[in-house]
Amino acid sequence: MGLLPVSGAALRSDTRVREAARDIGARYGVDYTDDAAVTALLAERRKSLETEQRRPAAYLGLLTLMAGMFLPFGIPLSPALDAHLFAVLGAAGALTVVGAALLVHARAQWKHALRNGPLAGYREVLGVARAHGIPLAHIPPWLEGRTTGGGGKGAAPIPTYPPVEPAPADTSRSKSAPTPAPATPAPASVSVSVPPKPSAVSDYEHMADAGGWHDETGCLLFLAGAGGVTWAVTVGTAVGYAALLLVPVAAWIWLAGRRQGREKEELREEALKYVTALEAAQAAGARVPELSPQLRALLDDHH
Repeated sequence: MGLLPVSGAALRSDTRVREAARDIGARYGVDYTDDAAVTALLAERRKSLETEQRRPAAYLGLLTLMAGMFLPFGIPLSPALDAHLFAVLGAAGALTVVGAALLVHARAQWKHALRNGPLAGYREVLGVARAHGIPLAHIPPWLEGRTTGGGGKGAAPIPTYPPVEPAPADTSRSKSAPTPAPATPAPASVSVSVPPKPSAVSDYEHMADAGGWHDETGCLLFLAGAGGVTWAVTVGTAVGYAALLLVPVAAWIWLAGRRQGREKEELREEALKYVTALEAAQAAGARVPELSPQLRALLDDHH
């Protein structure tokens, strides 16, 4: 089923959120407290939005815009174009305008599909849940119209509502006559707990954004060493041979980067197992806390 922003069990745990979700769902014809229905909705809408982005109008607009922008650069290379300078510039301007208009139209169609329909209702439900203190485990970037990396505000962010105070405990019944005990004991409800975060996952969160510079640095040092030797051979200066010391340093940096990458990959596998365990716990009714940015990025890449 995958990890949802919030489970139906969490929405139903607060009476006010449950009623609000049902009211919103009645407007859009979707039961937002049904995890299976929400999963199917998100899968279908994501595919629809991806199809919207790949419409012919978008590709045609991009090609037309590029043709209009690069056509003037061909004037110095072609005498035929140079002989009809004003006509070529007019055609380039027309192509640029048409291409930009097609891209704007395609973008507007994509925004309309994103901002309207059941997805808009689901974002309302998420905003209500957040206002009532229910954590949102993970919000897919595409749901808010953000880039794959999750940056930016997005074309359709989750609405923000004023925080709501927790509902006071109902003590009216306790002040009245005690409730008689049932004739037969009711079965105890099974409480599903969230799996604890392993230390390997915490290590991955600290290492996820580290590294990435070893290859570039090692390459620069190797080129510097080779350049120093070349200069020494060409000019005849023995000092240039000292640059050879940079070569083993470059090799050491490469090996360190390789070792760090291997360790990060092992920790990544542990983080994926933890996310899978969270998905199973959420499907069983547990309230999953908000994921760290590193785990959210991992989940986005994995799906």
